[in-house]
Amino acid sequence: MAGKTYKAMQVTQPGKLQLADLEIPAPGAGEVLIRVEACGICGADAGVIEGTEVGLRLPRTPGHEVVGRIAAVGGQVPSIWRIGQRVGVGRLGGHCGFCEQCQQGHFNLCLDQPVVGSSQDGGYAQMMLARATGLVAIPDELSALEAAPLLCAGIATFNALRKSGALAGDRVVIHGIGGLGHLALQYARRMGLRVIAVGRGVDIEQQALALGAHIYIDARAQDPVACLKSMGGAQVILTTITDSTAVSPLMGGLAPQGTLLIVGVGREPLSIMPGAMVGGERSVRGNITGTPYEVARTLDFSVMTDVRARIETMPLERAWDAYQRVRSGDVEFRMVVTMNDA
Repeated sequence: MAGKTYKAMQVTQPGKLQLADLEIPAPGAGEVLIRVEACGICGADAGVIEGTEVGLRLPRTPGHEVVGRIAAVGGQVPSIWRIGQRVGVGRLGGHCGFCEQCQQGHFNLCLDQPVVGSSQDGGYAQMMLARATGLVAIPDELSALEAAPLLCAGIATFNALRKSGALAGDRVVIHGIGGLGHLALQYARRMGLRVIAVGRGVDIEQQALALGAHIYIDARAQDPVACLKSMGGAQVILTTITDSTAVSPLMGGLAPQGTLLIVGVGREPLSIMPGAMVGGERSVRGNITGTPYEVARTLDFSVMTDVRARIETMPLERAWDAYQRVRSGDVEFRMVVTMNDA
């Protein structure tokens, strides 16, 4: 970066990412300017890059797993945030503090919260503006590369498991062993849960077991629901995939009063028989990522128990190639773009 401009990858039209030189902005009230060091690529970025998100305004810089250092501070920013400090920003860009949900303390459900990389520019860039209420401090033990995926994939799975009601020793299924699932396996094992991984194919079995699964079910060779029923059912099934037709039948694998926990966001509706819910008092829940406090808990737990995402990296200028790799599924397991070579 030189002078008064910075480089950013922008979606200029659906399906096109273009490297641009932009003027460095000054942070407004309640904002900070971040010098980005790393930004994870998430499957949710597709809505912006492919131009399918409702209300999307172009050009837009994607990216919501952002780690960097504060380069400038705007007015009315609390003194806990200072220039040079290492910070991160996830999908939720900072609560407003005034809406009905904020008044109840439900900051992750704020009705006036920017969505990073979607309704505001994100981290596929050397610089980024962020609301101070969306910031989390990055522990010294985590590098920027290590921390970035934990700001979305990490918090999504860790928080979902924490809120699931599962207790140590309970049977918990992680459905889908990819960018989210490989972290969920690690968290679940370290929480003392009986971890059952459900994936597709024998090629992923040894990785799933190494990541924390006690049992692996190959959905191509076995009926996951029948397998789960033979074990007595699962207290929680956390599904990370977006294929609703593969998710819907899993309701039958729950124990009475079990919960199907949705983290992967599919585009098609789930098809669930009411009798499966009523007869065994089973439930379906969705889980959004979390507040900065909850992100901090995720980072701290990850440091304490040595949970790390398995990542690949590419420089900012190759963000399009990196995104294509993510979309193809040919990544083990998260992709992170770096600013060093941009």
